[in-house]
Amino acid sequence: MDNTATNIELLYDKAKKYTETSMELFRLNAIDKTADVASSLMARMAIVMVVAMFTLFVNIGIALLIGKMMGEYYLGFMIVSLFYLILAIVLHLFRNQFIKIPITNLVIEKLLKTKMNHQPIVTETDENV
Repeated sequence: MDNTATNIELLYDKAKKYTETSMELFRLNAIDKTADVASSLMARMAIVMVVAMFTLFVNIGIALLIGKMMGEYYLGFMIVSLFYLILAIVLHLFRNQFIKIPITNLVIEKLLKTKMNHQPIVTETDENV
């Protein structure tokens, strides 16, 4: 009877250690995926900020050029502003297609990505080609 109790205790200890290890692995995987998503979004945001600054200065130049050609600088800024109003309306109308869906897909792709070697799997049909 003592031997059975020892076996049960050993089994319980192994099950407990397995559960603790599984929980730790789950926690580490969650941290890894969260860090991957956050770093990807931050990198993209940094690129967007640099492009936005570039676009801002180019737009000021274009507005000044148009204003000079029209004789009044404020007219150039009004025309550039009208262009961005039209662009904002188009983006609002197609926000799901241009903004929400691509960002959602990026997050899902990053969350479902596995940390494997990323080597292509060769199938029988690939070998014949």
